[in-house]
Amino acid sequence: GLSYQRLAPNARFPYGHHHKQQEEVYVVVEGRGRMKLDDEVRDIEQWDAIRVGKDTVRSFEAGPEGLAFLAFGAPKTESQDAEMIPGWWSD
Repeated sequence: GLSYQRLAPNARFPYGHHHKQQEEVYVVVEGRGRMKLDDEVRDIEQWDAIRVGKDTVRSFEAGPEGLAFLAFGAPKTESQDAEMIPGWWSD
């Protein structure tokens, strides 16, 4: 599976998520921002590639110029593999 995702300048996803079975790899293709991985927040920029294990909760926040990235994962299964966690990213 592959998806292209884009965040407006200074926007963030209002939730975190993790998976029951699949890992993901994210590649930043434009802009910069931050990525929250469990309790750790890391700066990310163009051409960074981040592998995330299935149990790690993750979310993104764009910097002033926005953020665009590709998300690579296993094809969607018949059952829901992702668990969304609303309000997970707190300041």
